[in-house]
Amino acid sequence: MKRVLALIASVGLIAASLLAADTSGLRKAPEFAFNVPGQGQKLLSQYRGKVVALSFIWTTCPHCQAESKLMSKLQQEYGARGFQAIDVAVNDNADLKVENFAKDFQVNFPVGWALRDQMVAFMGWTSAYYVVPQMVLIDRKGYIHYQTPQRQDENWDKLMKEDAIRQHIEELLSPNDSASGSKSAGSRVALTKKPS
Repeated sequence: MKRVLALIASVGLIAASLLAADTSGLRKAPEFAFNVPGQGQKLLSQYRGKVVALSFIWTTCPHCQAESKLMSKLQQEYGARGFQAIDVAVNDNADLKVENFAKDFQVNFPVGWALRDQMVAFMGWTSAYYVVPQMVLIDRKGYIHYQTPQRQDENWDKLMKEDAIRQHIEELLSPNDSASGSKSAGSRVALTKKPS
């Protein structure tokens, strides 16, 4: 009887491992290059192993400035657990504005810049019409779990609220999730649909 129970427990652990490794329904984050003043080019893949909140911003946007303040708070709170916030400015002349933006808003994480077309391609959009900030939450293995919709709507508003961002970060940092899609796809789509 003990052997049967041990066998059942082993099968259960194997099944749980397989579920944790299931990334169906999730999109692998494509490689993304951005420039950080004084540090040169960075690659998104350099942050693999961390839960990443990648936000595309305009340095002149009040909503983006508020997002950066929030991300600084979350970086301080969750950084030791493996969280990494990154802001990438895509507005005109962002390369000339990013350094002052980071100083003015006392950002404690990488703030870089990239071309708008790079962001559109990364997000998987077919048009360049969008609102900012745009946020993508990526698990430790490089899969996108949450992505704001291209245009502002109810889902965009829900995802950009601090409590929703915090909940999603906690979920991806949770050892029970293994940050790889062990929860149902339905729970991830409740706030925003990821492009396929």
